[in-house]
Amino acid sequence: MRSAPKIALIFIMGCSLWLQSGQTVYAQANEESQVKDTTLNDLVIQGDSSSLAPVEETVEVEGNDSLENGLKHPDDVFKGSEAILLDRLKKIENKIPMTLNARTKSFMHYFTVRNRRYALVMERRRRLFFPIFEQVFKQMNLPDELKYLAIVESGLNPRAMSRVGAAGLWQFMPATGREFGLYQDQYIDERLDPYLATIAAGKYLKQLYNTFDDWELGISSYNCGPGNVRRAIRRSGYKNSFWGVYNNLPAETRGYLPQLVALTYSMNYLESHDIIADSIEYPVVFDTITIRQYLNLEVFSKELNIPVEDFMKMNPAFLKNYFPGHRPVTIRIPADKMVYYAQNEYDILDAAGKRDVAVKEVPVIVKSYSQKATQTKTVSSSQKKKIIYIVKRGDVLGSIADKHNVGLSELKSWNGLRSNNIRQGQKLIIYKKGVVSKTYSSQSTATSGKKIPTFHYVKQGDTLWTISKKYNLSIDKIKKLNNLKDGNIKPGQKIKLS
Repeated sequence: MRSAPKIALIFIMGCSLWLQSGQTVYAQANEESQVKDTTLNDLVIQGDSSSLAPVEETVEVEGNDSLENGLKHPDDVFKGSEAILLDRLKKIENKIPMTLNARTKSFMHYFTVRNRRYALVMERRRRLFFPIFEQVFKQMNLPDELKYLAIVESGLNPRAMSRVGAAGLWQFMPATGREFGLYQDQYIDERLDPYLATIAAGKYLKQLYNTFDDWELGISSYNCGPGNVRRAIRRSGYKNSFWGVYNNLPAETRGYLPQLVALTYSMNYLESHDIIADSIEYPVVFDTITIRQYLNLEVFSKELNIPVEDFMKMNPAFLKNYFPGHRPVTIRIPADKMVYYAQNEYDILDAAGKRDVAVKEVPVIVKSYSQKATQTKTVSSSQKKKIIYIVKRGDVLGSIADKHNVGLSELKSWNGLRSNNIRQGQKLIIYKKGVVSKTYSSQSTATSGKKIPTFHYVKQGDTLWTISKKYNLSIDKIKKLNNLKDGNIKPGQKIKLS
């Protein structure tokens, strides 16, 4: 997808995800941070194009099993006869040819021997995204093995951003993303949404396949554009295969398909190379809601008792920690929070709908604090009164921020915090204005202009009278909207309000 594609960065995934058992697993940051930003195109095979001819060696299956059993070390498969590699590739080959030659073999060796840690991290992450890829590609009648292309593109990082502006798991450039229906503005970038981006990638890949009637050329054009592939075909004397036009393709694209072949092999034969993940990341089962108002995402997460980091991992398309409400937006929340949200929808949206200037322009996608940003905070903070707060047992960072009438993002910035984790006895720096008075006039104004929600879920102790007062509606209107003959309602009942 990029003009100068390289194998994606392996970003530290410091935020936690729920396991199927409901427990939390943290990626091992100290290991993942050692995975380098490697340019795989440096793995150039010496010699002319004849070295790229496919290996053709036929061995009976029984003989292959015997060779497998005779391996003294898993890495010995790259030494001597290529019969085992050919047999393994044949077993996983589907619609996309799994060609074995000097270039693909070099990449296979790279992922399973030279940079085993990369394959290990991909094994940890694949359960987060592969089910999405598999479902979408099956519905679109596309080869299942295209899912490994996302590893080549982004290293399975939904927030991967290239230097030339390609973004997301499938590294769409802005214009191409819009062409395939991915909305982008300063608040939302649907290229970062795993579900929407995968659908768009499927459409684009199908279009490219139909253009060349060849998966290898179609995949190559996903990387460098169909124009460059057509040019390579002309310059090669109108050869119609990837390896036939190989020498006429852009340098980076020559390594693109071989990486796909190598990663398809590596991810299917990890155990054969003694690569076993020590921790696995699983997706959260979620439900969706549609929001049509201003929303402070940090407050919204807090109201649902969801760590902000986890909420943003479920909703990576948000570029800031607030949403202005300029268009309807679908939000994912854990499925086990849905009942609570339904019963407290009005209160949650009311709390998260109060505009907080302090966090209004804080981008979520920023990975580190720049020196310039730190200096700006220091100048601004120097005009306020500095206090030291000692964390008590049971304290939560968000509640400390609320208690002192400061923004959560401000509090984290003042103390150099990357997450919301704090410990008892920890000292926190807080800058407060000279006179701190908590007023509710502005909040009341914000609430008064808020639209009444469509429904209310009855809670314990609710009556038609309390509901009518809460939403400033008459009891008769509520009864009429819900065809109620009397005032009897019960907890969990869905009451229509408009």
